Amino acid sequence: MALAFKAWCRRLFGGAVYPPSNCYTGRRLGRQNARGAGGEAFAPGKTAGPFSSADGINESMKPSMRKQPEVSAYLLAAAVRHVKEAVLITTAELDLPGPEIVYVNEGFCRMTGYARDGLVGKTPRILQGPKTDRSELDRLRRQLSLGEPFDGEIVNYRNDGSEYVIEWYIVPLRNTAGEITHWMTSQRDVTESKVLERQLRYQGLHDHLTGLPNRILFMDRLEHALSLADRDPRLSAVLFVDLDNFKVVNDSLGHEAGDDLLVQVAERLGASVRSEDTVARFGGDEFGILLEGVPGARYVTDVAERIIERLRKTFILEGRELIITSSIGIVLAASSRDPARELLRKADLAMYEAKREGKVRLAGELLRKVDIAMYEAKREGKARYQMFDPGMNARALKRLGLESDLRQVLEREEFVVHYQPEVSLETGNVLGLEALVRWEHPERGLVPPSEFIPIAEDTGLIVDIGRWVLKEACAQVRRWQDRYPSDPPLQANVNLSAKQFHQPDLAGDVAEVLAETDLDPRNLVLEITENVVMEDAVVTLAILGALKSLGVGLAIDDFGTGYSSLAYLKRFPVDTLKIDGLFVAGLGESTKDEVIVAAVIGLAHGLGLTAIPEGVETAEQLQRLHEMGCDMAQGFYFSKPLPTEAVDALLRRNLLGGGSWRLRDPS
Repeated sequence: MALAFKAWCRRLFGGAVYPPSNCYTGRRLGRQNARGAGGEAFAPGKTAGPFSSADGINESMKPSMRKQPEVSAYLLAAAVRHVKEAVLITTAELDLPGPEIVYVNEGFCRMTGYARDGLVGKTPRILQGPKTDRSELDRLRRQLSLGEPFDGEIVNYRNDGSEYVIEWYIVPLRNTAGEITHWMTSQRDVTESKVLERQLRYQGLHDHLTGLPNRILFMDRLEHALSLADRDPRLSAVLFVDLDNFKVVNDSLGHEAGDDLLVQVAERLGASVRSEDTVARFGGDEFGILLEGVPGARYVTDVAERIIERLRKTFILEGRELIITSSIGIVLAASSRDPARELLRKADLAMYEAKREGKVRLAGELLRKVDIAMYEAKREGKARYQMFDPGMNARALKRLGLESDLRQVLEREEFVVHYQPEVSLETGNVLGLEALVRWEHPERGLVPPSEFIPIAEDTGLIVDIGRWVLKEACAQVRRWQDRYPSDPPLQANVNLSAKQFHQPDLAGDVAEVLAETDLDPRNLVLEITENVVMEDAVVTLAILGALKSLGVGLAIDDFGTGYSSLAYLKRFPVDTLKIDGLFVAGLGESTKDEVIVAAVIGLAHGLGLTAIPEGVETAEQLQRLHEMGCDMAQGFYFSKPLPTEAVDALLRRNLLGGGSWRLRDPS
């Protein structure tokens, strides 16, 4: 109830408003004389009160009146009649069938849609309906039985059946003896403000794009579920769902398409769970799901599998078909001792693990745990779910420490580059060196690339690291060219990460490095993985064209593991296909692998490209590649990645004519 409205009521009616005693005949007005023949609120006559006539003003009380009490009563009646707020006066009965309406002003008729004749003599119960709060009516009766004013809020119904919300203020009217004879009610229609209030409340608790609950509402429901956990033998579970490579959709198709995808994903998630479960959008491409009262972990993993399968089905965006995958972190809660935020964090971490590894595991807890579980799912690959396990905390802390150290590693000069030779199968000579970054941590020792490269990619540090490797490799190979001249000159092979490949001025960066290191562009080969190349073939074509204009060589790495389009492959200005070691490992053992390797070598030669199989580890594999007409090869059979000192020894022997395809690590 607005304070201004209540103050107005008090000023107008006071605490004991009552017309002068000569305005009423004999006893308190009741059902027998509440109305006159003309429909007046009170029966007309020389003793009628200020609310007697149909318009609410007695003719005997016009301004010609000379007595001050009569003038005051007239003014009061006029004010009540013309005020915008609805005013209702009833008799004072509280027992059933309830009080009787003896007066309503025009504002009340406008608000309810009833004519005065349809109200006077009736009980206010005719305004009640299905949504009228019975507990509010009970509170009203208790308050009035004590003779005290009442204020509140309730839903009533108009004459046409439509509902509306009122704020009402009720005061007792007493006679000169102090007895309550009537109740006077002032009412204000607050339906619009309540609708706006509900809208604002809804907007504050829901995602504006999908209409799903947001993180605030999700956390509230989760905390409520946890508060019941000790009394319910069933479990609650939180799932943290993250779309894989959603940024690619935004970057390639635009944000409107991305929003459309999120709306469709929200619909599929809702269709994957029960009506009593909660699906929320936390922001970006992250969704949370709360499953309450589930029988066990098997039920939860079934839901996760159902979600993954639903999201795998084709999406239609702007007339294009799109297939996406998702990673899901899961954590279970069986006790109110599990803090909601902690459970969400763990579910998020489990999701990351699923993305990182690409495996399916089970374990348990909840919200921080859900966050952890989601990252585990991402770490394990695409379209995975991951249940939280306590070991994820340790991995998360280790990752956090590595990330902190990684941000300073360039300044501390802890990175080094190792080089793995690419060998000619015809001469056995080293023709190129693939640059591979290594981290010599002062406390942890040599940190494997598999541990820090994913962190560098997630944080964006991979761009600066990649630029440093490019410059270091070009400078070092240029020094080796001077020290160990050969024909053709030694080549530097440098990998470009996805983020580095999509940097706006990549070609400018490469040109600057070549100029600074004085390396001939023809002696630099930039390697890009097949998946990166095929993310957006049109964009890739433009980037490769800009790089090729510098005169550098271009290679597609891990060829055979992605989804290359031959139509685009023939248009890409690439020079080399590097065959993934997964296929090379099967040479001599798998007929299918032999067919694939032979086909890729034939495809490369047919397009005028060089084929370089990776992962060669045995003499038998090398022999088969030679028989297939392969040009070059790379792998541990020749050498593991070597520090610069060991490469010096290798190149020195190469210069002295010691080249052989059986060349092994000189160290």
